[in-house]
Amino acid sequence: MELNVKIINQSPFDLPSYQTPESAGMDLRANLIETVRLESLERKLIPTGLFIELPVGHEAQIRPRSGLAFKHGLTVLNSPGTVDSDYRGEIKVLLVNLSSEPFDVQPGERIAQMIIAKHERVSWLPSEALADSERGAGGYGSTGRS
Repeated sequence: MELNVKIINQSPFDLPSYQTPESAGMDLRANLIETVRLESLERKLIPTGLFIELPVGHEAQIRPRSGLAFKHGLTVLNSPGTVDSDYRGEIKVLLVNLSSEPFDVQPGERIAQMIIAKHERVSWLPSEALADSERGAGGYGSTGRS
């Protein structure tokens, strides 16, 4: 299924694209005029120059790129970030450097990935009890070590 999404690109860089035929995420690029340095444990909002209009019932999820996370300790702080269908501002990526070394974000560098996803809305049904399940109230670590 293909979903048409309106996009305005105010950057000189290519539109987000899938890197392989079966990729779930499209890479987002840093819309920078000059390099931005992220010191160890520093966070910054990095602009992409992209504005989108998603259909109602869809969201864009902004997630880290695994290579940047593994090799450089760079990740998306509010991962996954959510872009709602009624948001019309510029998509920005909240990057944080979790390594002990500074990292220079270059203009046009692929800094995050964006996944478009369908979502549901709920209506709450107040209740006095919930149905039993095998897990019950078992929380963190209740299903084993790994």
